[in-house]
Amino acid sequence: MTTNASDEVAGLLLAAGGGRRLGGRPKALLTHRGRPLVEHAVRMAREGGCGPLHVVLGAAAGDVRTRARLEGCVLVENPAWEEGMGSSLRAGLDSLAATGASAALVLLVDQPGIGAAAVARVRAAYRSPASLVAAAYDGERAHPVLFGRDHWAGIAAGAAGDRGARDYLKKHAGSVALVECGDVAEAYDIDTAADLRHLE
Repeated sequence: MTTNASDEVAGLLLAAGGGRRLGGRPKALLTHRGRPLVEHAVRMAREGGCGPLHVVLGAAAGDVRTRARLEGCVLVENPAWEEGMGSSLRAGLDSLAATGASAALVLLVDQPGIGAAAVARVRAAYRSPASLVAAAYDGERAHPVLFGRDHWAGIAAGAAGDRGARDYLKKHAGSVALVECGDVAEAYDIDTAADLRHLE
């Protein structure tokens, strides 16, 4: 197992959503600061200290590969993306299982208000493959989240629909280290046309 700090925690970006409530506009390709939103999320993961980066694609995966600059990322295609975020989380964890990563720091592509500072805080709370860490906003658990390798199988087993790891984290709430990030980030989602105002 590697002991290089930057390699222990891999970044796992879930970017497969089809933007059903956005009229079928894939979230990864929404424009933010002149580039596809997926590029912004990858940059935040890198600047926040994540080592290898695995990006789960689904809706319009071919277009994302063509239009977004994702050099240095491992691109994981989730053919079951329409089943919801749970399937993308499973695909991403399965991809990381073949690496030496001790933990996965999970980011959602549709949360541009979460920047490198929040990623770095959650990343810094990693202690071992048994770690469970989540950003908190006024004490409420949200994203990004960090899953030590010891938890991957349990999380994948329960990841279904759009629930992702929610049930697993609830069951293991006493083991989750909360890291307050409300002073450096905002955990809103880009889900509806009204939310597009958050994009620059």
